[in-house]
Amino acid sequence: MSRLANKVAVVSGGTSGIGLAIARRFVKEGAHVFIFGRRREAIDEAVKLIGGNTLSPGVVDTPMLDSQATTREEAIAIREGYASYAPMLRLARPDELANAALFLASDESSFMTGSDMVVDGGISNV
Repeated sequence: MSRLANKVAVVSGGTSGIGLAIARRFVKEGAHVFIFGRRREAIDEAVKLIGGNTLSPGVVDTPMLDSQATTREEAIAIREGYASYAPMLRLARPDELANAALFLASDESSFMTGSDMVVDGGISNV
């Protein structure tokens, strides 16, 4: 069946229970499914069961980084510190992760399954 062909679903808590069941069913029905969970090991296991792909971002320049600092100067230092570890010497932009997610949800990734797309500016290769 393909009742959900050309549809995209985002499933929060997709690593177990109801969320995992929904994600598996949606994939079976032809949807591109993105799952979220709190534990990386649980996400990896769910992807094996579902047979899909994952997107693993590096540090992304979002307001969440500001919550790690108490002053603007600290926030700048945190960003500079993270950027210094990346071979590209910068943080990812949210739109760069959106582009990767779009690729995974599109027909352009139709021959990918069980893959982890790492979008981290090369940090995992250092």
